[in-house]
Amino acid sequence: MNKNAASDFLSTNQLLSVWRIVPYWTAVLIAPLPLLGLYLGGLWVLAPLLATWVFTALIDKSVGLDLTNADPNTDRSLIRAYQRVTLIWAPLQAASLFGTLALIPFASHLGTLELVGLAIGLGTMTGTIGINFSHELMHVGRRFEKGLADLLLAMTLYSHFRSEHMLVHHRYVGTPRDPVTARKGETFYQFFPRVLKQCYASAFRAEALLLSRRNRKWWYVSNPFWRYWGLQLFALGLAYSLAGWVGLAVFVGQAYIAISQLELVNYIEHYGLTRLYLGERRYEHVQPHHSWNAAQRASNWLLINLQRHSDHHHKPDRPFPLLQTHPETTAPQLPHGYPVMTLIALVPPLWKRTMDPRVRRWRGYHYPQITDWDLYNRHATPLPR
Repeated sequence: MNKNAASDFLSTNQLLSVWRIVPYWTAVLIAPLPLLGLYLGGLWVLAPLLATWVFTALIDKSVGLDLTNADPNTDRSLIRAYQRVTLIWAPLQAASLFGTLALIPFASHLGTLELVGLAIGLGTMTGTIGINFSHELMHVGRRFEKGLADLLLAMTLYSHFRSEHMLVHHRYVGTPRDPVTARKGETFYQFFPRVLKQCYASAFRAEALLLSRRNRKWWYVSNPFWRYWGLQLFALGLAYSLAGWVGLAVFVGQAYIAISQLELVNYIEHYGLTRLYLGERRYEHVQPHHSWNAAQRASNWLLINLQRHSDHHHKPDRPFPLLQTHPETTAPQLPHGYPVMTLIALVPPLWKRTMDPRVRRWRGYHYPQITDWDLYNRHATPLPR
């Protein structure tokens, strides 16, 4: 846990300051950008990409790190002003995404490359903001919030992420049973096709196993995959009805970009970090040092503290305003925020030069007793129970 004494936590007045809350609402400024890009054409179609990753990375350099923590025992009714941004995002995203598609038939000024750029811009928005907000909603929400998470994921054709993340990733992170724990030496271009295949299969198996424990087959109506498939088919049908085959292609393209954004972040979050094998198919409990962290202030505003990832795995139901930052001795730190790290991850030699020495230092610090990491590197230790 974080080592702060209670006196080191933000005061209630500090936590509830409008100047602290408002930056976490900056995501709403992204919603109109695809429509603006469609109207203006040219490089404006990439406005969501530039605003989220490039502009945020530049701001990170200016505003530095945020190492402050709210009291994790804060009454959750006090932080609703933070959380409402995740509640309003689903209708905002739907309006932006499908509103943009509806206008494509009237945008004769857009060429093929601009339509490709439009898909990239839309996917950056639905992946960076939409999937991330769905992640928060599925963890801390009740039935209504989880329904919003399903709607957001359906817009990216990645609905099974909810099952995979909740039933597989959090339980098996850092072990061979977790597809999204990237192996040391594995490039993103090796990681991405692997997780596309393995995550879907593992999510389906996890839901089928839950049903089998109640003596029900996978096709039983309570299997959430029926809801996932229905919502995704509806989204695809709506895209086609609004803008025909071109609209459908743009919709599928933005979904691919959104998925790649998510998996880039997944790749970064646990690269090379593994839990200690204890024998008899048992692994140590998840600890803060099993996730990479970043304290860059602006990217944590945009990503609602997703970069405080160690604390999220330690307390998955802790809402984002109360997530704790950890020192280097407790949790490993990334040299940059996610916007910069995702760019580095796209260049494997640069990624390995940046991250592999950090993985080696992490191993030496936390597990000096291990001298041969070959089985861990290959994820060849026994599957956990």
